[in-house]
Order: sequence, then C-alpha cells, then structure tokens
Amino acid sequence: MGASRKGKFSRRWCVLSDGVLSYYENERAVTPNGEIRASEIVCLAVPLPDTHGFEHTFEVYTEGERLYLFGLESMEQAHEWVKCIAKAFVPPLAEELLARDFERLGRLPYKAGLSLQRAQEGWFSLSGSELRAVFPEGPCEEPLQLRKLQELSIQGDSENQVLVLVERRRTLYIQGERRLDFMGWLGAIQKAAASMGDTLSEQQLGDSDIPVIVYRCVDYITQCGLTSEGIYRKCGQTSKTQRLLESLRQDARSVHLKEGEQHVDDVSSALKRFLRDLPDGLFTRAQRLAWLEASEIEDEEEKVSRYRELLVRLPPVNRATVKALVSHLYCVQCFSDTNQMNVHNLAIVFGPTLFQTDGQDYKAGRVVEDLINHYVVVFSVDEEELRKQREEITAIVKMRVAGTASGTQHAGDFICTVYLEEKKAETEQHVKIPASMTAEELTLEILDRRNVGIREKDYWTCFEVNEREEAERPLHFAEKVLPILHGLGTDSHLVVKKHQAMEAMLLYLASRVSDTKHGMMKFREDRSLLGLGLPSGGFHDRYFILNSSCLRLYKEVRSHRPEKEWPVKSLKVYLGVKKKLRPPTCWGFTVVHETEKHEKQQWYLCCDTQMELREWFATFLFVQHDGLVWPSEPSRVSRAVPEVRLGSVSLIPLRGSENEMRRSVAAFTADPLSLLRNV
Repeated sequence: MGASRKGKFSRRWCVLSDGVLSYYENERAVTPNGEIRASEIVCLAVPLPDTHGFEHTFEVYTEGERLYLFGLESMEQAHEWVKCIAKAFVPPLAEELLARDFERLGRLPYKAGLSLQRAQEGWFSLSGSELRAVFPEGPCEEPLQLRKLQELSIQGDSENQVLVLVERRRTLYIQGERRLDFMGWLGAIQKAAASMGDTLSEQQLGDSDIPVIVYRCVDYITQCGLTSEGIYRKCGQTSKTQRLLESLRQDARSVHLKEGEQHVDDVSSALKRFLRDLPDGLFTRAQRLAWLEASEIEDEEEKVSRYRELLVRLPPVNRATVKALVSHLYCVQCFSDTNQMNVHNLAIVFGPTLFQTDGQDYKAGRVVEDLINHYVVVFSVDEEELRKQREEITAIVKMRVAGTASGTQHAGDFICTVYLEEKKAETEQHVKIPASMTAEELTLEILDRRNVGIREKDYWTCFEVNEREEAERPLHFAEKVLPILHGLGTDSHLVVKKHQAMEAMLLYLASRVSDTKHGMMKFREDRSLLGLGLPSGGFHDRYFILNSSCLRLYKEVRSHRPEKEWPVKSLKVYLGVKKKLRPPTCWGFTVVHETEKHEKQQWYLCCDTQMELREWFATFLFVQHDGLVWPSEPSRVSRAVPEVRLGSVSLIPLRGSENEMRRSVAAFTADPLSLLRNV
C-alpha cells in the first residue's frame, strides 16, 4: 500500500493490530517506520478516485495536526482498510455510524441544544448530502439534510472559526479546534450542501421539498411583482438574467433578492429559464405525454381526477414544486385587472416552459390552464391553507396600496416598529419585514441590533400585544410576520422579550403521557361580528377537552355532548383577560376564533393556578404546531445588521388609520381584485 505524509507516495507494508496502524519499509522489516494509534485518529476521509494521483485513497487525520495519505489500486482493498480503521477508532456509542458508507468520519467539538456554554465532543459521518451525528448524551440524531439547511455560515475569526448549520428545528455549532481536519470538514460540508446537479431533487431544498431557487424567485415576485404589468410575459435583460441564474444555481441559499437591485422581469425570466432547462422537465419525460393526453378529456370531473392521479405519480420534489408554482400563478391571475396576466395568458407562457415544447402544442397550455382553474381541487387545498395564503397576499397588497395612496413609492421591504422588552420610545426599532421573515428571524434581528447576548435558557420571543384587550400572544417561532402586521389594530404592537413561562411549559410537555388536555375552567363568552361588541354574561364553570383537532366545551364533566366545538388550528390564544370583565382569577387567557363568514368569536378562560394556565397554553401550542413548540436547537446565529438608508425607503405605517384602507382590505378578503379597482 502507498503511504504519504507530505503528498509524495512511498510503498509501505501496513499492519493494523491492537489499535495501532503501523507502516514498514517492506513486509520483511521488523521495526516500523512509523505508527498511528487509533486513539489519536480524529478523522478518516475517503476522497473521490484520483484526487491525490492515486486511483483509490483515504486520509487519516490525527490529534497532532498531521495528515496521512494511503493509496491502493483496488477499490475493494481500499474499502476494507477504511472499514477496519473506522472500527478501530470509533467508540461503541458511535458504532451505528459505521452501518453506511461515508465520505468523512470523525470526532469534532460541537455545541447544540440548550447547552451552549460548554463545547462537547461528538461523532459525525458525512454521506452524500446527509450529516449524521452521535452525541454523548443520547442516541444517533436524525441526520441533517445539508441541502435543506436554512443557513450555513462560518462565524468567528480565522483563529476560532465555528461552522453554523441551521435547520428548521435545530442549530448545530461545529468548532474548528484542530484547523487541519476542520478545514477538510468545512469544504466537504459546503460541497454537500450545494446543488449537486441539474435535476430538481439535486437542488438545495426547503422544508417542503421545494428547490430554494424556485422559492426565492416565487417569494420575490409575490412580494414585488403581483401587480407588475405583463409579469412573466415580459422578458428581463439577458445578461442580468444569466448572471442571476448562475448565482442561484451555484448557491441559491446565499442569494437574497432585493427590490431595487433586481427587476421583477429579470427574476421571472430566471425562473422560467431554470424550469425550461431542467433535463427531465418538471413533469418528467416518462409522464409528460400522459399529462398532455389528460388535457383532452372532455368531462371536467374525469379530467381533474386524472390530473390528481398523475400528480401522485410525480417524484416528491417535482410534486411539491408543481403545487408551489401553480399556487403562485393562482395568486398572479387574481390581479389580472392590473398585471394583464389572466389564466389564459399565464398558460400561454408556462405551457411551453414547463413541457419544454416549441409552443406549437396547444395541449401544454391547456394543462397549465386547467391546473390553475382547478387549483383547490387538484392539489387538495383546504380552507386553512387558503386562508393563510389570502392573509399573506392581503398584507402585501395592503401595504403597497398604502404606499401608493400616500404618494410615496415603495423601494424595499415593508417597515414596522418593534419594541425591545417594553413599549418605550428609546426601545423602538424600525425593521424591514420581507414576506418570508419568521418570528424567530425578527427576534434575532432585534437582539442583534441592540447587541443583546443570548444565554442558556433565554427564551427570547416576539409577542403580539393587544393593549385594549390587555392580552398578549407569543408568536410561534416559524410564524410569518407579514400577515400579522396587516391585522394589527391601532392599539396593538410587537415587542421582543423573554418568554418567562417557556421553560416550565417545555418541561410539562416532556413529562406528560398524552397529547390531550382536559379539565374544568371558568368560561365567559364575548361575541360580535367585529369582536368589538359588549360582553355577555359572567364567568361559569365548564369542562373542556383539547385534542389535536378541536377544543370542546361541556356543561359539566358528565355531559356526553359538547355545547360548543372549535377547530383548534383556527384559534388564536392570548395570555391575559381584561380587568373590566372582573375575571375570577389572574390566570386567564383570551381566545379568538374567526368563522368561515369572517365573524369573530371571542371568549375568556380562567384557571385556578399559574401552572394550570401554563399547561393549557403549552398544549394549545403543541397541537396547533404539530409538536414544534420551540426549536429544539434555537438559531443562535449572529446576523449582520442590514444597512439602514433613511430617505430612500417608504415607511409604511403598521396600522392604517384611514377608513378607506380598512374597507379596502376587508373587501379584498372576499375579493382579491377589489383592492386594486379603486386605486
């Protein structure tokens, strides 16, 4: 076997025995030229063939910052050596990492979870785009899907670098204690997290299996181009479109599209070109003909049913992308009075693009037209999903119209005022709110701006505070901020502060045995069309059962039929009850439910103890967000404060005071086009 420590291979006879890898001048030599103890090995890497001038090689890194290269002509022999060396230096607790082939295997100092004060040593293996980890305190973690990372960044200076990997539910900090093997890990992880090819499944992906490149473009056009005349029909500048597409293909995760820097037509052209250039196409070569044939079915019900069948047959990433794209086009055509892009016009553009035809086959356009027209049925879009989509679009257009009506031209993301810890002039911050910003991202930006450090068990959260109701609602970490802004009244605001009850709630959720909650509470109802009517009655004892689908109210424990029942995911739960209602205890919360007719029902619940209140509130959060109450690894990444340019940005008020604006938004809830007809 060839061995090298300085890049030049020399043939050596190697022996692995009793945890020591020894290499000799030849097989007859008695004294080894050198040896590597398994206990000193920190990383074992398997590079691609011919990486080091030898057909099959592997790399051994040691604690003393040394790299040893070994090469063999036979792939089978190289694989056997790697397997044996891995077994020699990997401890029993991490043996499960050896069940799969790997490109890189070793131990690294890390920080994760709520234990961010002290680094520990964990075992990691990199296989394809998956990073697997075993930590001392538990079994093998769910692998990190590197192409699905929300963020991959390097923090610290050149002497103390930290690799930060952010997933939706966790953040992992890998420290560069040993520079040599850390740089190897860094390069390998960055490469694995990048797009690997031209097919959809090889792209960087978001949580919903939608390629980041598609999400970035759709999100930007939704925010900035819904009312742009000829959107998708007009072409952008060829050179700008090409540069943008190259950047997105190289690392879409790091590309942040900003109004004023990219024109909507350049972004729309980049998206169309990406979809047209897919080697297998969005609908795949194998199924493309079946989709086109389905468009010729005369019976509408039968045709829609056929589309649904074909949709299920698509690969998961293709299926998710088709839905995301059609959902977006459904929103675009809602504004056809302004952008001149109705369903038919969009179909003319996207038919040839998605089916990669020359535009001569009318069936391609018909498929796209059918999918948009039957969007709700084909993609099984439920009422809750439609409501959220409507709220987001309402918020975007409301603020754009507000900027137009005030005579100002919007030139950036929306601006809102957020307070730190309490509502005072000296604590307010004006923050840009893009359509994609979550409550967690807003919280981190506020803390970064004020240089607030996050310590262990600091549960910083963004709260929606309603001063009139004397209640507040902690926003879920993944909740989009923009739809909340347009619903804030003149007596409401956002504040970032510590969630004092979160630790107790997480402990409760971790110790309970059931996903349901039941018990007696004091109940009082307050109902009106606008949620502003006079309260009715006083507080009465009622029995409640909360499960994953609904909240039920019974007159008493022995009752068999509930008096009332509400779908749990349509409820907004606020901590606190206004004092003028004379609540029987100080441990209460306010619950708001919006009906299908957009009527608001509001009622108040009081518990006997603070712990009881926390248990109910924790259960509400648990069932509403499918168990994700708090990110298991909160994103503690320090972010750069964005440049603030006063004078070139329209400051859009959080709460429009004009009655006309209120009426416009209310009308849009029922009819999206109404918002633009009177502009």
